[in-house]
Amino acid sequence: MVVYGLLTYDQASGRVSIPNRELMMKFNDLLMSAESLGYVHRLARESSRMLKGTLAGDTETMIEILEYAHNTESPIFSYNSEIELSAVVNLVYLAARDKYQVEREDKAGKGYVDFIFYPENKTADAIILELKVDHTPDEAIRQIKDKDYALRFKGKLGEIPNYTGRILAVGIGYDKVTKIHSCKIELL
Repeated sequence: MVVYGLLTYDQASGRVSIPNRELMMKFNDLLMSAESLGYVHRLARESSRMLKGTLAGDTETMIEILEYAHNTESPIFSYNSEIELSAVVNLVYLAARDKYQVEREDKAGKGYVDFIFYPENKTADAIILELKVDHTPDEAIRQIKDKDYALRFKGKLGEIPNYTGRILAVGIGYDKVTKIHSCKIELL
């Protein structure tokens, strides 16, 4: 696929990537429509549903997808760790990478945010996502506000910010004992 120009290979990093937006859209169409791709097709579909649910404020859908992915993808010996929950979040938001630059542990405000989704379209919704194991989504959102993570979208001192969309604070809580996930979304 590299030889025919469908993928590019970066020798320095050893990474293969899709070279342009047109091919990205073709790959996306294939993933979303070709049921013969099995697991990859189902993952792409659920990931797309997760992003849509988040942007729509549908926390019930988010919880359903998170719990299913956590229960089916996580090894039992590391199930309760925040690192494992982060891996699950990476998986269920895979479709977001088509429209967002997704960063993990990015410097923001007065700390490091678990996930921040920078939209390619500067008028689209941005997402700041904080995970909390054995804490509530309210505590996660409080941390987003207290540590001013939204400053990442306001520009540096003296700059005119180029981001004009909404900023969504997404708090995800997980209880180790009950194995229950909870979500909350607020506009910042």
